Formats: sequence, structure tokens, C-alpha cells
Amino acid sequence: MQRFGDTIGQVFRAIAANKLRSFLTMFGIAWGVGSLLVLVGLGEGFRSGQRRNLSKLGNDLVMMWNGTIPAVADQHTGMRPYELTMGDAAALSRLPELRAVTVELARSDLYEVSQWANTSSHVMGVLPNYTVVRFIPMATGRFIDQRDVDNQRRVAVLGSKAATLLFNGRPMLGEVITINGTGFTVVGSVEKISRGDNDFDDQKVYVPVTTMQELFPLKGDNIPLDALTSIQYQPAVRGESAAAVAAVHKVIAMRHGFDPSLKDAFQEWNTIEEMKMIGAIFTAMDIFLGGVGIVTLGLGAVGIINIMLVSVTERTHEIGLLKALGATKSTILSQFFWEGLLLTGISGVIGIALSAGFMALLQSALTDKMPGWDPPRLVPWSAALALGSLVLSGVVAGLYPAGKAAQMDPIEALRRE
Repeated sequence: MQRFGDTIGQVFRAIAANKLRSFLTMFGIAWGVGSLLVLVGLGEGFRSGQRRNLSKLGNDLVMMWNGTIPAVADQHTGMRPYELTMGDAAALSRLPELRAVTVELARSDLYEVSQWANTSSHVMGVLPNYTVVRFIPMATGRFIDQRDVDNQRRVAVLGSKAATLLFNGRPMLGEVITINGTGFTVVGSVEKISRGDNDFDDQKVYVPVTTMQELFPLKGDNIPLDALTSIQYQPAVRGESAAAVAAVHKVIAMRHGFDPSLKDAFQEWNTIEEMKMIGAIFTAMDIFLGGVGIVTLGLGAVGIINIMLVSVTERTHEIGLLKALGATKSTILSQFFWEGLLLTGISGVIGIALSAGFMALLQSALTDKMPGWDPPRLVPWSAALALGSLVLSGVVAGLYPAGKAAQMDPIEALRRE
């Protein structure tokens, strides 16, 4: 144990004897490690920001809107429009490939008035299970329930911005607002769900879909009385939408008289496929950024190997003297090996600590400040990769020069000046 302590002491004395060279070498390694962690952290920040944005809509969500049926595949002339209906939603709800189906009937041309203010929000006719499929966290009161839908009650739930515009902090539960002159009792309000300056979702007003169809149906010619603006659903298998989408296309095509293979007839957004695409993009980004960081780290390791070889050359006389005094090959090997490993290890730990501190500062300063992006964070696998690369670099940086030193002939080494 004492001999190991003596070896470590000699290592630190050798490092201290060349302060500037040791500092620059360690700086290269620390910079490489920090670059690797920060670059990967940036990629993960983008990934988590996009994932959080999509989660604000709902998990495993496929949204379908009214579409147009092309007369010929891949052509956009002579297209026939069709409207989604409550009958379509009822047919889809019986599909075993789906675990939840909900609807929207939306109008943006309605006028809402309270006794204190007025506004023109996005009024949504919905079902009680809308909060199951979509992300709708309640702030006060309750959401639309089945009795509201069955009895076509005139009740409303306000988004956070709509509540602020109409009541400005005053009590709202049980109060009455009018929508295009018709009175609605406020039964609840929703927490803020928008991010950044886009507060569209916070300006919504939710009412029972049956009430919406009775009072404010969609305008236009030949539109069914139970027409909707959107049907939204979740696949039975989480994270897999192919079977569910195919089953939905088949039902909608059959009910509206067209071939389900006409992809242009469907207007939809699949958040599951969107998430997979985003994941693939950011995985590629992580690989690229991680590769850049590893290259930078590798350059630092090459620098250490070079410095250690220079150190062996400079200390040739010292090595010869040590061997003449009885130092074994293993003693010489150990000293130079630990010198390279400690240079790499200490600078790597410094790089990890500094990059973690830098990313923590960005987390505290920028969290929720940039929609669609989260500040970089320390990713465990990148830290493990950095540590593994450091160990490998340190072993190479220590063993090769140490082997060169241990193989020296003491007489030849003493002759050199």
C-alpha cells in the first residue's frame, strides 16, 4: 500500500513539475467531455420539449377531420366533400382496435358575454370522455358529464384565458354567460394548457355536443344535423396505430361510399407516428452530436498520449537512474500508467462537473421560456459513455508510454542527457 502511495506521490510531483503542459492537456480532455455531455443534452432537450408539446394534446392520439373524396386517386380535381357525424363516431366506438373515441363540434364565429366582459372564443361541443382522450386538467368545478349530453343542458366549461377574459378573477362557478344570446351556466374551468404565446387552447369554451348541435350546428348546404368537425381516438395497443388507423379508414370509407385505399380522402394527424418520427430525428441527432463529442474527446486523449510520450523522452535519464537503483519494470510501468490515467480521470471529472453545472444553470434560467424546447440536461447514458471513453483513453494514454519507459535499457538511458 505504501509503495502505491509513493507511486501516486511521484505522479503528482511529475504533473506539478509541468504545470502549464498538464493544464492544457487536462483542459483538452475536460473540454471534450463537456462538449459530449452538452451536445447530447441539447438533443435530448429538443426531444423532451417536442414530447411535452404533444402530451399537451393527449397521449396516443389520432385526430380526423372532415375530408374530400378524390374522383381519381392522387388527383385533386372533382373532389366530393364529406362530413364526419355522430353516427360515424358511434360506429368507430364499437371497433376492438380502439380503446377510446371522442368528438368535437367547433365554431369560432360565436360571441360570448358575461356581466363584466365579452369575447369571441372557440366554442367546442364535446363528450364527457373528451378529458380521457385529450389533456384537459380541471382547475375548478367539473367537466361536461353524461347527463349534460343526454339532457342537452346549457352548461359551459371555460378555458383559462376565456375565464380571465370573461370574469377577470371574479367567482365564475354558477354564473351565467350568453353564447350568441343563449344563456349557459358555468360549471367549471380548465387549467392553463398552452405554452408560450400561443394561447389558442386556453381560449376554448366547452359545451355538451348535443347542445352545440341543437343551437349552433355547422353551417352549409347538405350538411347532416349530427355533423362534427373532428373525431379523435386512441388505439387499443399503446404506441401502435397501424391496425387502428386501417380499421377506422375502412369504417369511414364504407359509411361515406369510397375506397379506403384513397389516402387523400382522409384528413388526419397521427401523434403516435409524429412521436416516432420525432424520436428517430432526435436519435440521429444524438448520434451525430455524441459522435462530435467523442471525436473531441478522442483528440484530447491523443494529446495526452503525445504529452506522455514527450514526458518519457524528457525523463529518459531519470528512468535510467531509477532502474540503476533497482526499480523494476513494473514500478516504471506503474508510475507512467497512473500519471496518464490520473491526468485523464481528473480532467474528465472536472469536465463532467462543469457541464452538469452549466446545464443546471440553463435549466433554472430557461425552463418553460422557449416553447417546443427544453434546456439541455445531463443524460445518464451520455455520462456513462463519457466515463467509459475516459477509462479507455486513460488506459491507452498510460499504458503505451509506460510500456515505452519500462522497456528502456538503463545503461542507454543514463547515457542520454
